[in-house]
Amino acid sequence: MGTTTPRVRYEVTRHIADIVLDRPPVNALDFGLAEDLLHALRQAGRDPDVRAVVLSSHSETMFCAGLDLKAAQTWSSPEVKQFLNKLYLELYDVQCQLGKPSIAAVRGMARGGGMTVAISCDMIVAGERANFAYSEINVGLIPAIHLVRLPRLIGRHRAFDLLFNGDAFGAQDAYELGLVNRVVPDAEVMSTAREAADKLAQKSPSVMKIARDAFMQANDLGDHESISNVIDAFVQAHETEDAREGLRAFAEKRPPQWGTHGGSDWDQHV
Repeated sequence: MGTTTPRVRYEVTRHIADIVLDRPPVNALDFGLAEDLLHALRQAGRDPDVRAVVLSSHSETMFCAGLDLKAAQTWSSPEVKQFLNKLYLELYDVQCQLGKPSIAAVRGMARGGGMTVAISCDMIVAGERANFAYSEINVGLIPAIHLVRLPRLIGRHRAFDLLFNGDAFGAQDAYELGLVNRVVPDAEVMSTAREAADKLAQKSPSVMKIARDAFMQANDLGDHESISNVIDAFVQAHETEDAREGLRAFAEKRPPQWGTHGGSDWDQHV
């Protein structure tokens, strides 16, 4: 059984729902892709035949480049908040209420909002050449949801380093930080993710739902309010002249000029 939207492919095989991000070239997140992803996850949650979910990308070199910065240049502050409510709070709620384990299969790069999508899953299988970054700071924005969640995953000081420098790091580094469950050769990412999903799918679906719901409540209590607060902070950052300059610089493929302080090296993907 499978369904297709313009941006997400969905297929169920042997109790596993394969959800594939498919917005070439880099799966940049806009309203359409976010909505299609949420729709696919909700479909998996409702389907009694689905016992586990694997979330991956159409591309072998790009899991998700993050926020569509060209689109974001045109958004008003209310539109920015609406988008973040969808990407952060709705995705958070849908994953919490999924009732089934979800596994991100990451090949290539994951940036900014792409990190949000990957880390929303219960487990991450990464290819050896996978590459991660919280790069929003490099274009004058903030890695909002990760200000809440990353310190709880890897500790305050290591999280500050990644979030406020915006540097890229590899799959092995992500594994050592505890962000990734397994690192395998790139060619084995999908098969490894499906093997992990199949093992989880063999458990009692009713007990899995009870246990996973309890796990979510025990570990994520209070996150919803904290995420709402950082959404407001992102909107504030988006309204600054530095954010406008960062987005212009991205579109013009040049380093941003922060006020009178000059520019610096930066990452093309957020």
